Amino acid sequence: MKKNDRIEKMTEQEWSDAAAWLSGEERADDEAARILLREEGEIMKKWNDLRYTDAEGNIDVDKAWNKLNSRIEAEKNVIMLPGRSVFQSLMRIAAMIIIVAGLGWIAFEVASPGKVAVASATDEKNIEVLLPDGSKVYLNRDSRLTYSRKFGRNDRRVTLNGEAYFNITPDPSRPFIIDAGSARVRVLGTSFNVITDNGNNEVEVFVSTGSVMLTSSDGSRSMTLKPDFIGRLSADNSSQELNTNTNYISWHTDMLVFDGERLSEVFTDLKHTFNIDIVAADEAINDFRLTSMFDNQPHDTIIQVICTTFNLRSVQEGETYSLLRR
Repeated sequence: MKKNDRIEKMTEQEWSDAAAWLSGEERADDEAARILLREEGEIMKKWNDLRYTDAEGNIDVDKAWNKLNSRIEAEKNVIMLPGRSVFQSLMRIAAMIIIVAGLGWIAFEVASPGKVAVASATDEKNIEVLLPDGSKVYLNRDSRLTYSRKFGRNDRRVTLNGEAYFNITPDPSRPFIIDAGSARVRVLGTSFNVITDNGNNEVEVFVSTGSVMLTSSDGSRSMTLKPDFIGRLSADNSSQELNTNTNYISWHTDMLVFDGERLSEVFTDLKHTFNIDIVAADEAINDFRLTSMFDNQPHDTIIQVICTTFNLRSVQEGETYSLLRR
């Protein structure tokens, strides 16, 4: 029997038994798990290591599978596999990979036979993706990274939709290239932030370290960005400027620093960092100025500090907070 043939023919009960045994439950027979260990040794070895190092025992296979399956169903039009049994097998293994990698609830999708796609949900951020060359990518909410299964063999190329922070492993012989829709980003080894659409039909890049080349998809325009600069490129225009917003990548660092900023600007930074809306019931409130630093503080704590500082109160409706005078 060929490799993976036995896995493809595993029944639902066998999958359940394997998952239960791998997550440390004693109720299940280990035969199905041993098939996985034999056929998918590297993945299962990591799983097995994790079950002994996870002191709090938080592995929840059913939750992983159910969440992954929901994402697959929502986007099944982009997933094309030759058979249902193969599809189920790959997705079950993908659910295990999610837990092993500790990347939160992200969907590993088979976008095509030769590609891997990693997507974050609208309520997830800082989803870490470790690429084969050691480079790290951190996805912001509702973003997707796609790369070839042969990544790093001949070149290092990925496709991004949304926003992500990149920390690229240096390799002078193989530039790292990001296809970002209407533009391409080319680097050798550096750290930077990419937004494929900043709301103005522009690709936007902020450089933390090193240098980055931002080029239009047709190659007609390009610019080289140095640290602390932001470059923007659209179908018609290109520009770059020194970044003056200390909270530009606060969604990634979870650190916010305000030094006399107007509350209207504070609200904008909180929107980008936490995906919440804050509105002032009185227009004058927007002109109040805040000086404070928040390091990994939840958004409700920050709102409470603002209210205490300016003698305000907040009313929440869904993800929108209204600030009113007391």
